[in-house]
Amino acid sequence: MRKGKLNCKVLKIIVFIIVCVSHSDAQKIIDLKDYGVEAYSFKNASPSIVKAIADASKYEETIIRFPEGRIDLWPDGTRNKEYYVSNATESDTLSKEKSIGILLENMTNVTLEGNKTFIVAHGKMIHIAIDNCKNIKVKGLSFDYERPTMSEMKILKADDAGVIAEVHRDSKYIIRNEKLIWYGDGWKAADVNTIRFDPRFEGMYYDSWKPFKNSKVTDLGNGKLMFKGDFSKADFKEGDIMTMRDTYRDCVGILNHYSKELLFEDIHLHYMHGMGVVSQFCENIVMNSINGQPRRASGRKIAAFADFLHFSGCHGKITVENSLFSGSHDDCINVHGTHLRIVNAEKNKIRVRFMHHQTWNIKAFDIGDTIGFVDNKTLLVYEKAQVKSVKKLSERAIELEIDRNVPKQLADKHCVENISKTPEVLIRNNRFEHTNTRGVLLTTRKKAVITGNIFYKTGMHAILIADDCNFWYESGPVKDVTISENKFIQCGYNSYPKSYAIAIMPETHDFEKDRFVHSNIKIIDNEFDISSPQVLFARSTNTLLFKGNVINEVLQDKFKVSTDPMFFLEHCQKVILDNNDLKNVNFQKDIYVNEMTKKDIKIKDSGDFTFN
Repeated sequence: MRKGKLNCKVLKIIVFIIVCVSHSDAQKIIDLKDYGVEAYSFKNASPSIVKAIADASKYEETIIRFPEGRIDLWPDGTRNKEYYVSNATESDTLSKEKSIGILLENMTNVTLEGNKTFIVAHGKMIHIAIDNCKNIKVKGLSFDYERPTMSEMKILKADDAGVIAEVHRDSKYIIRNEKLIWYGDGWKAADVNTIRFDPRFEGMYYDSWKPFKNSKVTDLGNGKLMFKGDFSKADFKEGDIMTMRDTYRDCVGILNHYSKELLFEDIHLHYMHGMGVVSQFCENIVMNSINGQPRRASGRKIAAFADFLHFSGCHGKITVENSLFSGSHDDCINVHGTHLRIVNAEKNKIRVRFMHHQTWNIKAFDIGDTIGFVDNKTLLVYEKAQVKSVKKLSERAIELEIDRNVPKQLADKHCVENISKTPEVLIRNNRFEHTNTRGVLLTTRKKAVITGNIFYKTGMHAILIADDCNFWYESGPVKDVTISENKFIQCGYNSYPKSYAIAIMPETHDFEKDRFVHSNIKIIDNEFDISSPQVLFARSTNTLLFKGNVINEVLQDKFKVSTDPMFFLEHCQKVILDNNDLKNVNFQKDIYVNEMTKKDIKIKDSGDFTFN
């Protein structure tokens, strides 16, 4: 017996040692210092990082440890790869090959572990690409550009003699033939888009001023420029910041590509070119404590060339929480699918096509996915089918074999939506500010919760629930959305006269009786500080609850006050306004109804409303 017990103990010890050795072997720590990556050396760390990642790929579980402090990346020595990216691939013949600072490809169980690491890109590149990976964690890293592709300058003086502006120290320029040219590493700005930041109002808005085309420029030295021309409509104020970029989208900040189980935590996004963080056809993404804003020491205003976070065709669950998004030229968060137009159909096969010029050549369907046939005029799904095979015909066209014959209702310009590739969404405890467009743009069929956020002077609607089959082709309907315990502060001024804080606005004006694009939307226990009467726009929505919200009127003298109604309701059903506090509102409390009747609305203890 004693011998048997001894053998048992020895066996357990051997098993324990094997487990420990295998675990140690699996969880390999790759320290970039061992590969020659030295903080504050200002040397190109790209080749060393490529080698370190190659070594990390040999292990089942890896921590890639970054040094504390600044490291620099140049395109030379990086991995290059061709990527087509949703909403960021221009329709032209130029190469879609990208330089990628940190590329994880076909890897699992990798942690990128930063230690107050500040990564600076020199020239256009993707900071990180995560391609066909699983269980990836990115923590404690900051990203910026040595020369952002956004140029900025401050108005010092404006009068009949002209405009004097001071160029930000990070913005490089030359004057040729009295014209201003912005340039950087391997690029110069061509078609420039200008957005003005008003530091007094803390708002951003589109500006039509084109100093490159309509003005003569003189360099006064020390970064100061004199512009001469017709500025009668410019209305410049001393201190205004002009932010300018070329509109061409040829890159992204971070790309998540056909990957799953992704965590980003304690990440600082100080500048991203082309688009921000784009996640396409990924499953289960958590973004926690994201600091999207320029470094304070930089003195810049813009951190994102376009969207901060963009999710296209994702599924599983998306969580964005405890984050700040400040300084973008487009939406802070955009979650959507993609409608593809049906261009040919025969029996159980359909040929579909990407229609928008910035979204194409993407694997949009898998075998087994469920698709919906969508009427482009009504945006209603009239039949569903399952995908049996997928065949790429060209960069824009795909042939789908489905499990049934095509529906008889199919007509010209109808589309399909991939219903399977839609995510559950949680957006919680974030702050959105300093954007000329939206805080959150959301279209998903799964449960979505937007709660505990602050929307501060977003130029357009703080929250937009859209759906479109003719222009952007971003799908689809929402079926379960809760917007609760948020604060909306003077949002929507750029959408004048429809300056609504929340807009449920599918792109359709063709309605079918008792059928609706969106459904089951609850807007409860929020606070609205409004400087224009518009609170809620809702179109083609079934079951809409607006309950327990507090609305306050605040003064501003920057923008015109719209006379549009407080509530604009069009082709909606089962609308309830319940126990809302409007005591601090002097605006007219109007409700406009169209393609519906007053009987479709129930009002309980919410003040005196006028229908018009």
